[in-house]
Amino acid sequence: MSQTDNHGRIGPNAIIRVFEALNEQRGRTVAEAVFQRAGLGGYLDALPEAMVPEEEVIALQQALRDELGIAEAREIARDAGRRTGDYLLARRIPRPAQALLKILPAKLASRTLLKAISGNAWTFVGTGHFAVTSASPPRIEISHSPLCRGTQSDEPLCDFYAGTFERLFRVLVHPDSVFTETACQATGDPSCLFEVRWS
Repeated sequence: MSQTDNHGRIGPNAIIRVFEALNEQRGRTVAEAVFQRAGLGGYLDALPEAMVPEEEVIALQQALRDELGIAEAREIARDAGRRTGDYLLARRIPRPAQALLKILPAKLASRTLLKAISGNAWTFVGTGHFAVTSASPPRIEISHSPLCRGTQSDEPLCDFYAGTFERLFRVLVHPDSVFTETACQATGDPSCLFEVRWS
């Protein structure tokens, strides 16, 4: 399935892990307020088990910012991204593949992991577009990101992606990996750019 075949749907981690992060960091009452503001109150009884319309992810990210302010929303989103990385490591990335990546030199492991992420990008960018623009240093570009779509900000907002990528890289490539969003469409840039570095 290609990036354009999923009809603007995104994997449920973008909902589930945000709820987990909110519930743990701020409590059930705040989590409920954010989900109600996003029009996703139905998920408070049963979190999604299948892919969701990207509009729900867009609404949830906006509700996070509206309810908590940008600084705290970014912190929650990054935590949700880390949790998504943990889920992928536990449930989606085969153990033999993980073992192989861990013994490869970091640059080669990075290229291999980026190829795998690119192949699965349709599950998390919706109608956005994902591209690896450089292998060394590793750089990712996401255009029309659902995390910041329709929003204006003085700072980058796609922390859910950065948190997910960083967690995967720290476990599978290099423990000192740090993912930074260096450009964001919310700040007026033409696309959202992410760069990873390790010492």
